Amino acid sequence: MSGIRLKHKGWVVVADGEKALFLVNSGTPDKPALRVFSGFEQANPKTAVQGEDRPGRLSDGIGGAHRSAVQETDWHRLAKHEFARQIASRLDDSAQAGHFSQIVIVAPALVMGELRKSLSNAVSSRLVAEVAKDLTGHPVPEIEKLLFG
Repeated sequence: MSGIRLKHKGWVVVADGEKALFLVNSGTPDKPALRVFSGFEQANPKTAVQGEDRPGRLSDGIGGAHRSAVQETDWHRLAKHEFARQIASRLDDSAQAGHFSQIVIVAPALVMGELRKSLSNAVSSRLVAEVAKDLTGHPVPEIEKLLFG
């Protein structure tokens, strides 16, 4: 994963479906020094806690006695998608305000996919690297080491 070069004051966003950390490079591209400057979380309990209804059923046809089950809604997954859209919205606001010129995004594949779809051109044009990993539980020095080697 090393080889990523991030300018001074470039951003790194480390996110999963429940937590996002915003870091800034207070060092140089050759010697990065990440510092957390913001973050936010969203409570996202498992689907079993969020929705306890049984899956619905649909009739298979007119007069037919056969009924098919409808897949239960995965509320936990939907909340992760919504959280990714919130992150993308915050990044867009910051990009429009000129708060960063480069950004690295680190997130698990599911969240990364939703972020990609939701990022504006203002953010995408500043994107230096995408890393499909969950590093939200890692300390900042370890994140630095994993990203910049």
